[in-house]
Amino acid sequence: MWGAMDQASQVREKIDIVSLISEYLKLKKMGRNFTTICPFHSENTPSFVVSPERQIWHCFGCGKGGDAFSFLMEYESLEFIEALRILAKKAGVTLKLADTSATSSKKEKIYSLNKIASSFYNYILLNHPMGKAALEYLMKKRGLSQNLIKTFNIGFAPPGRNSLSNYLINKKKNNPWDLIEAGLVFKKDENIFDFFRERIIFPLVDHRGNIVGFSGRHITENGFGPKYINTKDTLVYHKGSMFFGLNAAKEEIKKQGIAIVMEGEFDVISAFSQGIKNTVALKGTALTEQQALLLSRFATKVSLCLDKDEAGLIALKRSIPVLEKRGLSITVVAFDGKDPDDAIKKSPASFKKSLKNDVDVYDFLIGKLSKENDASSVSGKKKISDEILPLISAVQNEVVKEHYLKKLSQVIDTSYESLMTQLYKKEEDRTEKVFSKIQIKDRREILEEYLMSLILQNNSENNLFINSKDILTPYEFKILSLGKIFIELSSFFKKSKGLNINTFSKNLPKELIPAYDKCFLIPLPKFESSEKLEAEVLKVSKELKIFYLKERIGRIGISLKGEKTSLSDIEKIRDEIAKITSQL
Repeated sequence: MWGAMDQASQVREKIDIVSLISEYLKLKKMGRNFTTICPFHSENTPSFVVSPERQIWHCFGCGKGGDAFSFLMEYESLEFIEALRILAKKAGVTLKLADTSATSSKKEKIYSLNKIASSFYNYILLNHPMGKAALEYLMKKRGLSQNLIKTFNIGFAPPGRNSLSNYLINKKKNNPWDLIEAGLVFKKDENIFDFFRERIIFPLVDHRGNIVGFSGRHITENGFGPKYINTKDTLVYHKGSMFFGLNAAKEEIKKQGIAIVMEGEFDVISAFSQGIKNTVALKGTALTEQQALLLSRFATKVSLCLDKDEAGLIALKRSIPVLEKRGLSITVVAFDGKDPDDAIKKSPASFKKSLKNDVDVYDFLIGKLSKENDASSVSGKKKISDEILPLISAVQNEVVKEHYLKKLSQVIDTSYESLMTQLYKKEEDRTEKVFSKIQIKDRREILEEYLMSLILQNNSENNLFINSKDILTPYEFKILSLGKIFIELSSFFKKSKGLNINTFSKNLPKELIPAYDKCFLIPLPKFESSEKLEAEVLKVSKELKIFYLKERIGRIGISLKGEKTSLSDIEKIRDEIAKITSQL
């Protein structure tokens, strides 16, 4: 039976990386490669490059890169085995994997346990006497139908300390430690206890359909502990990286291009019951960068439909910068009620109308602040500007930013110029002094990468390399990995006149592959003729040689200052200086 790595090679050969990444990102043809905005860090200019020839990708902004497997693992936060199964299905390859610790996924084990637990909770709610009170609460007090309960697979955790754990361990024969890792139980004094007890259970499902965790709510307002508790962070669940309801809403979000963000599970379920199916609920107090990135895959606009209390307003303000960072349009839904669930129960038609009449988030905040403060007083002007300027500073589009600064200047009767001055003052105050921490490449390192890219991307014959090598003998690469690749090229061309990139890369040491891939993907200018390409290689090689010779002179000068340098050594060094100087 083949191992996972053997079958991965088979899958890799059948998967086209351009087609795969195109399912997630919009690629643009650029010469021999494709480019796009990187999904793994915030940027305005595309630095994410995909090579159909090498079947690799690399981002020159954040430095991440690899093949089809590494892309899917990074993009979807998957383990290797999970990515292998997904790609094998796409490639039409039937996997034959032994169910061993080496090939089984810990994540998949947690998904499996969560699925069984979800069915257990749902059965207790719908079919067991212990779930009767919870079912009555959901149907009579919250107005949920059985169809809605089944759609969202809502359940109930019974009050017993070991109801779920006994079922999973004794009846389903699961290892107690696996249950602890899944967050379903906890251990105390050598005993196992259920994490959720006497709570309505909402399964938390990711956009791929995996149950990653649960949210539990009291059926009474005066129950023990917080109203809501969520699964603790596990290998598959992180509170700030997902939404409730995204699995059910993602297709409608894609269709409309709009994601309506609410706070609670009942808000989403009530909206769904009225045919509003592009809604998701936060699992925290405000949107995180991971959640904004996730939404940006499916939507171009986010409508914030949060509770009308102080916590909701704080969450709204905190969400603006992370959404702006992803280039998403942001609006606010002003509904009549304390929360969306309440507003929908009062009047579904009125709530739907408020969705259509959503307002831009900055219009909403300027209007709200001007109503709450005296815009004609000094203290009012200060309060309004202090609240709104930091948010406007996050606006990515300069035209939009200017529009709202001008609007604010009219509202508080202050000049546009003074607002600009205050804005940039605040930005300077917030700017951290991180330049010393940033490692910036010097010109020599940039030229070394450029030279290697010219040779690797264009060298169908060995003349480019030979011409460069003649000049760079001797030469010590500042980027050690490129120096080693240069040596590998020298050995390769002793046996072959042409450069076959696949043959060459297969024989490269594994630690050199990332540097090699990067040079193969660096965007290069177009050359009108092979002569101009050769001239560029010669020019770059000579400039690098000059850098090297100047450094040699510097090192020789230092050695001259040594107290133990003999006269004969000094003469040799002087001769070398003269030789190097003549070369320069």
